Amino acid sequence: MQDTPFEQGGLSRRKLLGAAGAGGLGLAVAGISAKTATAQKIVAKAASGSQVYYWCSHGAPNDQIWVIANQGATDAARDLSVTVHTSFANANVALQEQAITSAISAGAAGIATSAPEPKVLDAVVKQAMAANIPVIMFNSDDPTTGRVAYVGADLTNAGVTWAQYLVSRKLVKRGDTVWLPVEVAGASYQVLETQGIASVFKPLGIKYQVVEAGSTPAGSIAQMRSYLTANKGKIAAMIGLGDQVMSNTASVFKAVGVKPGQIPVVGWGNELLTAQAVQSGYVLAALWQYPDSQGYLPIVLLKMISDGLGAGYNVTTTALYNKATVGNYIKYLQS
Repeated sequence: MQDTPFEQGGLSRRKLLGAAGAGGLGLAVAGISAKTATAQKIVAKAASGSQVYYWCSHGAPNDQIWVIANQGATDAARDLSVTVHTSFANANVALQEQAITSAISAGAAGIATSAPEPKVLDAVVKQAMAANIPVIMFNSDDPTTGRVAYVGADLTNAGVTWAQYLVSRKLVKRGDTVWLPVEVAGASYQVLETQGIASVFKPLGIKYQVVEAGSTPAGSIAQMRSYLTANKGKIAAMIGLGDQVMSNTASVFKAVGVKPGQIPVVGWGNELLTAQAVQSGYVLAALWQYPDSQGYLPIVLLKMISDGLGAGYNVTTTALYNKATVGNYIKYLQS
């Protein structure tokens, strides 16, 4: 487990949220005599830096989206004057369960975690909640766990957004087949995204095919090239269900002789290579997931709960960008 403790620090880029988490809201009500004592306790507790939170991702620490998300969690620790332990499971469910179990044993003030597959974390999340440790999910959700809240994309709606983009622009029609490459078939994000796509395509008679490409950069490129070489004349469009496959788009299309825009492509857009593919026309539109918020906001919400505030609501973090608006997001990836 990688530890990123921060016990002191002021407010920075998220001043409003930082202030709320660090007791700013308590100060705001301190003028109300009936709540002065409570507000003072919140401020004192925040200043102590004694609260410890665990942020447990199912992803890999070197993936761009997780680099940005981890920085968000680190910034939250600094801004709120708390300690945050971060860990990455590399899609190893047992390792992620171990990280959450360690947080429970340590008496964490709260746990933030992502869902690698549907229902696989049910038992350990319920164990944490039974121990009065609030759990907030980020990036990929699983409400069956009983988690308190979710910060991230609505993955089913992401699928709807991509499918509607292609349909509304008449880029696909009845009888067409749309290629859905993904890193891991059966993963939580793939299942939910495909449900959204199906809700749009099936009534219109548009077919789709989920194809597993694998999670390693070289392996996924090879799989995508192989599939596209054999099927490029049979597919009307591509929806990339993960960031790895989307970041491969330009290089794979160039390798097999597909020109920009020849096969319409939409999907995730949290990688620099994908944003550059939007600029060059290989990708028409991509969804930005605000990974920094997926790191930062779960810690804010957990601290609000620790300080006696309510935080039982979901925060949706997505924005669709194209060639005209990619500049608003590529700056985060370039830095």
